[in-house]
Amino acid sequence: MSKNAEGDLQVWQDRQIRFDVHPTQLEMRQGEMEIDSINAVEDTKGNNGEKGFLSITNLRLIWRSQRAARTNLSIGYNCVLSINIKTATSRLRGSTQALYVMTKFNDTKFEFIFTNLVRGSPRLFTTVQAVYRAYDTSKLYRELKLRAAIVKDKKLILLPNEQVYNRISGIWNLSSDQGNLGTFYITNVRVVWHANLAENFNVSMPYLQIKTIRVRDSKFGQALVIETSRESNGYILGFRIDPQDKLEEILLELQNLHKVYSAAPIFGVDFTVEDKPPPIADLTIGSKTDDVEIVGGDEPVDSFTAYYAETSKNADRDPVFNAELGLAVEKLRDGFTPKQLWSVF
Repeated sequence: MSKNAEGDLQVWQDRQIRFDVHPTQLEMRQGEMEIDSINAVEDTKGNNGEKGFLSITNLRLIWRSQRAARTNLSIGYNCVLSINIKTATSRLRGSTQALYVMTKFNDTKFEFIFTNLVRGSPRLFTTVQAVYRAYDTSKLYRELKLRAAIVKDKKLILLPNEQVYNRISGIWNLSSDQGNLGTFYITNVRVVWHANLAENFNVSMPYLQIKTIRVRDSKFGQALVIETSRESNGYILGFRIDPQDKLEEILLELQNLHKVYSAAPIFGVDFTVEDKPPPIADLTIGSKTDDVEIVGGDEPVDSFTAYYAETSKNADRDPVFNAELGLAVEKLRDGFTPKQLWSVF
């Protein structure tokens, strides 16, 4: 017998950095909410002198140029390494305090610098730092955890806004040859199992990271099998539940809750907005984006070369002759040409 529920949510918004994407990719996905929007922000690193809008959501930072809708950034919080306030040189404001966001995506470091063009306003600094802190401290909503401090005195430590729907004892974890007897917690955001004899032997599985929930044959008989997403290493976890009708009941409950979560994900970023100004969309007439695809122009690499963060570069590279320019120039990073770097500007 094999009954299963497929449900890979494919959330990329907080886990990727994207450059100059179609405006539809900047729209809020299910469960994503715009916390604040700042109407006059310069992308000082890659588009110095360009005024734009910065949207701060519970998953990412979105910057859009006011001049061209296809000039934009989407920076997922999971890629952020650090956020600092330092002095930068802006074409629109001169030497001023700016927000430096250091990130890493696909083993490459990128640095972003944002300057608030409204003098005396700290919103850019305070809001971004507060929202990122809320994201960084709520990983249990979004990441699978093994042997975490999630149970105390045989009770699940609840997350903010988490509700326990069911607590089931007598559940065998089949990860070892003899199995381990423990307790299941089914909540509105995750499934938790812990061993009765050792609370630190546990697993917390957010619905966000669950790929399939099914019943499958095992050497212990019929078992509830939960497979996690590739982002959480694709674990396959088996649980023995007796009797058979109880197994079927829990399977149906988990499948239904997973379906409900998929329709309205809870990412766990708690925030309170005070004196938020009306969004720019309510105050201005939005620009129309032509449904035109430009073929044969810029290569994807052109957009992000301006944001490279070479933190390990302590000295200039040796000069080499470049036939394209007819000059001796500092050796470029592998995979780049002078034309690509020139196209950034």
